[in-house]
Amino acid sequence: MPAFHATLESFVEAFKGRLVVGFLRLFALLPWRAVQAVGNAIGWLMWKLPNGSRDVVRINLSKCFPELNQAELDRLVGQSLKDIGKTLTESACAWIWPAQKSLKLIREVEGLEVLQQALASGKGVVGITSHLGNWEVLNHFYCNQCKPIIFYRPPKLKAVDELLQQQRVQMGNRVAPSTKEGILSVIKEVRKGGAVGIPADPEPSRSAGVFVPFLGTTALTSKFVPGMLSGGKAVGVFLHALRLPDGSGYKVILEAAPEGMYSENVEEGVAAMSEVVSRYVRNYPSQYMWSMKRFKKRPDGEAKWY
Repeated sequence: MPAFHATLESFVEAFKGRLVVGFLRLFALLPWRAVQAVGNAIGWLMWKLPNGSRDVVRINLSKCFPELNQAELDRLVGQSLKDIGKTLTESACAWIWPAQKSLKLIREVEGLEVLQQALASGKGVVGITSHLGNWEVLNHFYCNQCKPIIFYRPPKLKAVDELLQQQRVQMGNRVAPSTKEGILSVIKEVRKGGAVGIPADPEPSRSAGVFVPFLGTTALTSKFVPGMLSGGKAVGVFLHALRLPDGSGYKVILEAAPEGMYSENVEEGVAAMSEVVSRYVRNYPSQYMWSMKRFKKRPDGEAKWY
């Protein structure tokens, strides 16, 4: 009987994976404006129909932007969910299309010289991003500039993970899952002067992070990236691909990691990183992936949010 249940669970997981990949391929067949329209519609439905993602978005936004009144909060919840829907359908295109087709959607680039200088420094380069805008298009951009190892957290569905592993290396780069082996490969790449790409905002274990300010609250934030930069061992560059207001594509913004991130004081380095991410999120609030349970772990004595 246990063997039967294991086989059934495996079948169900495989079916779910194939179904998700099928939808991703379907989205990628649409014209660009239709891709965004479908994403917007998905987000609108998530806003109007009761669901867990809407609840998480509302909780996160109310805590991070306590200054908003109820009407302002409602509007931001709605726009955030619409942008999350667009991120889903746009990312499907970034995964399925040839990378060069996605790169054509990048209409503006600001601060490219920051990355060029970092690559010319002779040190390892740590590209730092967050779940803001479209990080899948950003991956193609970054990998077109160099050949980094892209660090990522594998999705639960095997079929989706296999697709991402295949599609995220179109530019000749490599990927590393957030496992012990993946972490070691990223560290080794930086130490030998290579480039890596790491999202700064997934919630770590308590032992791997510290609580630092983030918008109107605090967030348990990873020590990994500041640890690689401390003492000037590597060069940090922030990269984000933000959706343009007219829907025509993206603007990529790059900036140098602030001096505080090179501090050998762990908390100072993490706080400096969080400040940069906070600034971007405040400037483009609806484009952040607020449906993540980013704040599951809270400081001692503080009630859980979810």
